[in-house]
Amino acid sequence: MIPHRPHLLRALSRRGLLTGLAALPVSLPALAAEAETLTFDGLYKSFGVLGFQFSDRATFLRGKPVRMIGYMAPPLKPESHFFVLTREPLAICPFCQSDADWPVDIVVVFMRAATPMVSAGQKVAVSGRLEIGSSTDAETGFVSQIRLVDAGFHSV
Repeated sequence: MIPHRPHLLRALSRRGLLTGLAALPVSLPALAAEAETLTFDGLYKSFGVLGFQFSDRATFLRGKPVRMIGYMAPPLKPESHFFVLTREPLAICPFCQSDADWPVDIVVVFMRAATPMVSAGQKVAVSGRLEIGSSTDAETGFVSQIRLVDAGFHSV
């Protein structure tokens, strides 16, 4: 039988508390690195014939990890290092028809590595670092205003 020693229990409790507090500074940066959710409605403050203005939230999240949910537009090829994320599923590849209406609410996603794409109409959750502002991809020539880079995705 173990003898009852309340002073040891108090010491263990204090030790546990101090150990937990000591670990807190290590945990806070890990929490800060988690991706924040960004929605298609949260991308722009205004958008129209005179141009667009990024939302305050998108501007604040520039350079930070974000998570978005949407649909993968039909890809150009079955395995790629980038795709277009859209609010609604598209039936055709937006690159394949010059007169197709390009959706306003799109985000270009650049993957960490070439990845097999999912079938059109499948909802995906994407996480990556948010970049905003006009940019032309050197490899594809694709011009974008909003991008997720170093991204990964999974079906939802």
